[in-house]
Parts: sequence; structure tokens; C-alpha cells
Amino acid sequence: MSVKIAIVNSSSFGRNFPEHLEKLKSFGEVDRFQFPYDMRGKELAYELMGYSIIIASVKPYYDKEFFQYKDKTLLITRHGIGYDNIDIKSAQEKGTYVTKVDGYVEREAVAESAVTLLLDVIRKVRAASLKVKEGKWNERASFMGCEIRDKVVGIIGIGNIGSRVCEILKYGFNAKVIAYDPYLAPGLIRERGAEPVKTLEELLKTADMISLNASLNAGNYHMLSTKEFSIMKKGVYIVDTARGELIDQDALMKALDDGIVAGVGMDVVENEPIDENHPLLAYENVIITPHISAYTRECLKGMGDKVVSDVEKVLNGEVPDGVIK
Repeated sequence: MSVKIAIVNSSSFGRNFPEHLEKLKSFGEVDRFQFPYDMRGKELAYELMGYSIIIASVKPYYDKEFFQYKDKTLLITRHGIGYDNIDIKSAQEKGTYVTKVDGYVEREAVAESAVTLLLDVIRKVRAASLKVKEGKWNERASFMGCEIRDKVVGIIGIGNIGSRVCEILKYGFNAKVIAYDPYLAPGLIRERGAEPVKTLEELLKTADMISLNASLNAGNYHMLSTKEFSIMKKGVYIVDTARGELIDQDALMKALDDGIVAGVGMDVVENEPIDENHPLLAYENVIITPHISAYTRECLKGMGDKVVSDVEKVLNGEVPDGVIK
């Protein structure tokens, strides 16, 4: 069965593991597309007309209007974990399977990225390195950091990745870990190594360091905004490897200006990619990386394997593993 397969905005797919791309080409025609991140609806549907398999990245948006105008689509498979850019109900109504990478595939890579960002912001690694390159070695006394040991680390969302962040910080650094997750029972949170808190407010008032590991949904957009920053401990550090939309960037900059937030490490931002002139980039205590938490050889190999498997199963008339419902 020859089909047309679209790889949309997923620049990493097939780059380091060309066998994934070659396997897809054995099924039919394969084309790459790089669309604006905010493209959606009718416009996106027309661009992808005739493609029955779509390999999707975090953007653009496959919304209700997209499915209303798009011709037959057998499968949209996410080259990643999050799927907040896909209208699952509309996909089901059109008979389109939607799948994603299994959570365990990204667990180590993203958790290690979160810890890396935290270490960088609390020890000012990047800023100190830049001073050395400027010939300012003797300014080293200005790079005073702090340790993770005995600090209270608050994890927001202690699922697949958040639980691994907890393990690393608790057992590797002797941090005191608390967690807020409205979808998990307190007993399960304890099993994952953290002390549960009943409310987000309690976590924000208590934590010295915060790791955002929650999935994005309609109820937690800008879950960290003006009110939330106002109750945080002065000098808190924050890392976000989940979704940029969880943080209100204007409120974050105000909290940075006021000294409430001592440093931020972000692998995700709202409205990616961030503009090079965005005011957040002017802060020395803010580190932003271009959504690369999953960019390890081990992780990308596993992600590509899952995508290829999903495509092959659908084309063989089988139901792919882990269909999102």
C-alpha cells in the first residue's frame, strides 16, 4: 500500500537515525514540512491534503477546523509525548488514530535536562563561563551559588518524568521533595518519593526550588502567574521542561525584577520559538534552551522506533499501540 506521509515541524526525526526515514520511504512518498507554529485549521488542512499519515511535532495545531476540512487521515503520530496541539475528539470523529511516544522513552532524558537546568541556574555555570571567555576570570567571586542538599524542592506534576526528577534530587542530592499533583492520590505520590501537598499554594509557599513537570491542559494555562509568584519564597529557583504555557512570562519578568525569582531554566516557552529580541533573554539569571530536553541519542532512537511502528501497524490494518482516547 503506497501512501503519502508528512513529517511536520519535526526536524530531528530521521536526522540521527536515517533508518527511520528509510523505513517510511519503503511505505510510500515522504515529505517534510516546516510550517509556522501558529498555523491551524483550514490553512493547515489544505497544506496537508492528500497525506494520510502525519508525523507531528509540538506545533502547529490540529484543531477541530483542521479535521473538518482535511481529507482522510489514517494516523497522526506525535514524535514526542505531549499532544495538547491535537483535538482528540475531532480526530476520533473523523476516524483518525492519534498516538504518542510512550512516556518511559523520554523519562530519563527530560528528567536529566530538568536537573541540568536547575544546576546551571543555581551555580551560574553559563554566566561564569561567559565571563571566562571575556577574560574576566577574576570576577569569579560574583558567582555565588547554593546547594540542593536539604533544600525543599517542589515538583508540580509527579508523573512519569516528575517522579524521575524526584528520584534524582532526593537520592542523588539529598533534597527534601514535596509534590503537587491533583491527579494522583497522596499515597501514590509518597510511593514516588515525595511528600504530597494538598494545594499548589502550599507548594509555592514552601519550595526553595520548583520543577514544572505537568502536562498542559485547559485548566492549568498560566498556572504560575502574578498571584502565584507573589506567594513564593523570595529567592526561589524555577525550571520548566514541560510546557511554556504553564508560565505567564510577563508575571515571571516582574517576579525576576522584584527579586522573588532568583533564577529560571526553561527548555520550553510560550509561543515557541522565542524571538531573539524577547525581553526574557536580557536576564542573566534566565537560561532558555530550544526545546531539546528529549535530544539524546537514546531518547530519539526510542521515539523514532515508536513512530515507525505506529505507521507500519496502521498500514497493515492493525491498531497501533497506545491510541489516545
